[in-house]
Amino acid sequence: MTAQAPDGRSVLDELVTLLDLERIDDNIFRGFSPPQPQNLRVFGGQVAGQALVAAGRTVPADRFVHSLHAYFIRAGDSKAPIIYQVDRIRDGRSFTTRRVVAVQHGKAIFALSASFQIVEDGVEHTTPMPDVPDPESLPTLPERLADYSDELGWFARRRPLDLRYVHDPPWVTRSSGAHPHRNQVWMRADGTLPDDQLLHVCVLTYASDMTLLDSVLAKHGVYWGMDRVLGASLDHALWFHRPFRADEWFLYDTESPTASGARGLATGRFFSHDGRLIATVVQEGLVRVLR
Repeated sequence: MTAQAPDGRSVLDELVTLLDLERIDDNIFRGFSPPQPQNLRVFGGQVAGQALVAAGRTVPADRFVHSLHAYFIRAGDSKAPIIYQVDRIRDGRSFTTRRVVAVQHGKAIFALSASFQIVEDGVEHTTPMPDVPDPESLPTLPERLADYSDELGWFARRRPLDLRYVHDPPWVTRSSGAHPHRNQVWMRADGTLPDDQLLHVCVLTYASDMTLLDSVLAKHGVYWGMDRVLGASLDHALWFHRPFRADEWFLYDTESPTASGARGLATGRFFSHDGRLIATVVQEGLVRVLR
């Protein structure tokens, strides 16, 4: 069943509205945040997705984003609007570059650089998708959380994405003694999205900040809300390889090659349901495990 918001709209409709920024002038946009339980900071994927919307709306329609690089600078205030200031760095014959700074209360909270390219032909190869069960055969997220509502009630809130863990999720393996080296989750928008390629890319950008740092924690048998763990995204990079629809199943395959200095590095690959590698992500996050 599609998740519903309190006003009767689907939660996915809320996300689409969230990504439909208000245009202040040619290079300035304003975005808002949904109410957050327990005064949580703004979700990083939201800010990244909104910043990419702002950048994309200043780019010619025949150019599509192929990469973004971003820094999370300060925690976002979910009660205040976010102003996105776009700097038109370059408009070349094949590539267009934009820089976006997100501002709240007069201070930068996030910075993004994105590159857009015209459609071109070239050499083609790709790594194969891992052999995993079909998403429809896997338990839903509410089913996975059924026995953990007391500890992970915050995680069970309505979501615009349908998530299906391929293996036992990290809040289960944490206490089982099995510490997996990777985290695999099927995802898709929980409903049908409009035929707007920038929107689909921004929804995947939103999704890319979900479950990624879990691959760092899973190696150490700890988890958010169940152990004394403090964490935050520090920087984030995404490369988009092929067209896709975010309302069709995609596999998010993540792992953590290293952690040190209270920081963990996580890498991820997105595969379409038919096995195409559609995007690659790398993120470093703050991970403090308090003893």
